[in-house]
Formats: sequence, structure tokens, C-alpha cells
Amino acid sequence: MKTLIARSLKFEAGVVKVLDQYLLPHQQVWHECRDVATMSDLILTLKVRGAPLIGLAASLLVAYLSEQGEDKVTIAHAINTLEATRPTAVNLMHAMAKLRSVLDKPDWQTQLVTTAEQLFEEDAALCDRMATIGATLVNAGDNILTHCNTGALATAGVGTALGVIHHAAKQHRNIHVWVDETRPLLQGGRLTAFELQAWQIPYTLICDNMAASLMAAGKVDKIFVGADRIAANGDVANKVGTYNLAVLAHFHQIPFYVVAPVTTVDSRCLSGEQIPIEQRERAEVTGVSGSFGHCQWAPDNAEIYNPAFDVTPASLITGWVLDTGLYSASDVESGIFSLG
Repeated sequence: MKTLIARSLKFEAGVVKVLDQYLLPHQQVWHECRDVATMSDLILTLKVRGAPLIGLAASLLVAYLSEQGEDKVTIAHAINTLEATRPTAVNLMHAMAKLRSVLDKPDWQTQLVTTAEQLFEEDAALCDRMATIGATLVNAGDNILTHCNTGALATAGVGTALGVIHHAAKQHRNIHVWVDETRPLLQGGRLTAFELQAWQIPYTLICDNMAASLMAAGKVDKIFVGADRIAANGDVANKVGTYNLAVLAHFHQIPFYVVAPVTTVDSRCLSGEQIPIEQRERAEVTGVSGSFGHCQWAPDNAEIYNPAFDVTPASLITGWVLDTGLYSASDVESGIFSLG
């Protein structure tokens, strides 16, 4: 496999390497990954995160295992195991399905490597297409609100929603970004702020529950978020807290855009009600952990509800920015996302 380099994932010197996103922004630690158990753990503990990047990291590992001479049964088991790590993000399933589809070919080992390389390079290209399309929606002087992390850390390219902001900032140079901290794991505070600072894009970090007052004060012009799965009817599963923003944006009449690659569309999923929502560990809510250590504030026996995602109905979404174009509510109602 040839050398592949992205912001938080790379294949070089014959090894898959991932940047530990749980330790950012204070530590930049790269992990080498040579087996399924290690990659599964990196994904489950959010050291590897972001719907597109999860699929790519898993794909590179499968290709690596093929190059190491693993047999077809072992490879098939690896694909199944990795596919099961995160049930909501459909990009992982798409990538694993691509790899699985070549296992019956005579040259399946070569095809696995070629497919993994193509997935990586295609992701970088489609990020640029999304960013270019989405940037046309941004005006000079806009104050943009975003949630979670959707930048270069989460993809092989410039990102999805944050990629739009990156391209818009290059064009206008005077936009400002409100960054939701994104409880409970603070992907906004740790990762989005880290990326915007590196890109020298003006931003202000806020607690999630401050967004409503900003909108009421007229300080938010547009909202851009990513997606982990888009149903055929346009409903969107994204990091928990996205639905809150959509409801608030609808009330305050603020445009609300979803930015995601077309591989995030699940045409077999008729609506958001059918999207499985991952439930995560209680420790993520009872306290906070990171490169700074751990702090627990809740009682040891506190009951915890911790969904990783929520579902935003299509009726609250102004537009869907995919690498294939900008889609309106009427486009979605006509069945554009139900095409397999």
C-alpha cells in the first residue's frame, strides 16, 4: 500500500498510524495499529473518531492485514468486527461493504488494498467539493455556529461542516465562528477550537446551553453541522445536541445546514426512527477525562442516560450540502435520498 497522509490518520513505513484525538489539544500522540483488537479499541474510546475517518481507519487496517498475508476468513471476520464498533455512523458500514464486495474476486488481496486507497483519496476530494459548495452559502461578516468537530481531524480532507467554514474564511477572511463545547466529551472545545486556531479563523467557545441566548440576541447568522447518518427522508443523526440547535434555529428563523458526504446517506433507512443510536458509558457524563486527567462530579450511584447522537427531522433542516450538490427540502421530498 502506498503512503497516505491525513491530519489524524496515515499509512507510512508499512504501518497504520492514528492521532489520539482523546488527548488533543494538549498532547499529539500517534498510535501504531497492527491488529483488529487495537483498532476496535481506538474507535470505541474515540481516539479515532469522526464518521468518515472511522471508515477510513478501519479500511486501512483491513488492507494492511491483507498485505500481511492473512487469509480470507480472517479478513472477513476483521471486516465484520470493525463494522460493529459504531452502530450509528453509516460511513463505516459503507467502507466495510466496499471491502467485503471484493473478497470473491481472484485478486482479492490486491483489490482490498486498491479499494482502501481509493476510499482515502476519494474522501479528501469530496471534502473539497462539499467545502466549495457550502462556502457559497456564507456571506462576508457572517457569524456561524457549529457543533462537535467536523474538520480535518474527522476526515481525510479539510472536513465537512468545518471544511465549509475553512473555505468560506479563505474567501471572506472576516467570518466568525461560535463553537459549541459539545458535552459530554467536549469535541468542540478540544478539537474544533484546536483546528480553528491552527487555521487562524476567529472563533469564540461557548457552553452548549448558551446557543439560545446568542440566537435571541441576533448574533448567529447560520448554523453548519455534520452528520453520521442521513435517512432517505432527510432526517439526520448527528452528535447529541444537534437537534437542540435545529429547534432553536427554526424558532429564530436561522438557516440550518447539514454537511456530509453522499456516503452518509442510507437509502435503506426510511426515517430517523430507524437509525440505531449508540449508548455510551456512564463515566462520560458523571465527570470528564482527557490529557488533563479525570474529574468526577456526580455521585457514584447516579443513574445516567448517555446517547452519543440525536436525530434532527428533515422539517427543521434548511439544506443538505453533499459532495454531489446542495439539496433543498423539495429535493428531499422528491425522493433524491431514497435512490440506492
